[in-house]
Amino acid sequence: MQLGGPTWRVPLGRRDSTTASRALANMNLPPPTADLSTLISLFRRQGLSPAEMTALSGAHTIGLAQCLNFNGGIYNDANIDPSFAALRRQTCPSSGNRNLAPIDVQTPGAFDAAYYRNLLAKRGLFHSDQALFNGGSEDALVRQYSASPALFRSDFAKAMIKMGNIHPLTGSAGEIRKNCHVVNS
Repeated sequence: MQLGGPTWRVPLGRRDSTTASRALANMNLPPPTADLSTLISLFRRQGLSPAEMTALSGAHTIGLAQCLNFNGGIYNDANIDPSFAALRRQTCPSSGNRNLAPIDVQTPGAFDAAYYRNLLAKRGLFHSDQALFNGGSEDALVRQYSASPALFRSDFAKAMIKMGNIHPLTGSAGEIRKNCHVVNS
């Protein structure tokens, strides 16, 4: 809410894992270089539709990214605004580095529909973002979200609820956290 995003009810008493797995995360999270068919496949594997994927991708309206995660696009992609690519090249060498850039160049500190307007202008920072608006199946929805922030916010909240219900831990697996940021001691 601090950044202006939607709200939704989160069930209490959910069990969290006591460990993390980078390998498992990398297997299930789309890489920033993914094309549309890869994105759709990865989200479908989790039971999420292409429309839900497009709504959830709007989370990229906030946050920062390291150059090494998008430098290939600003140097090699054809579906990128040349002035936007030039702006990002000023702080990101072609070899990549850990310098940071806002994912949403227009309003990096606000949860809004500017992310989708960026895609319309070919200013998606990640290749996987711009893949949502590149002559494919999600173009129409990207246009809708760019024109209707209320629709985006509503669809985003519904998709977050659905995503939060994917494979919840039950029984004795994991733990109910006393502080959601750390494993219980």
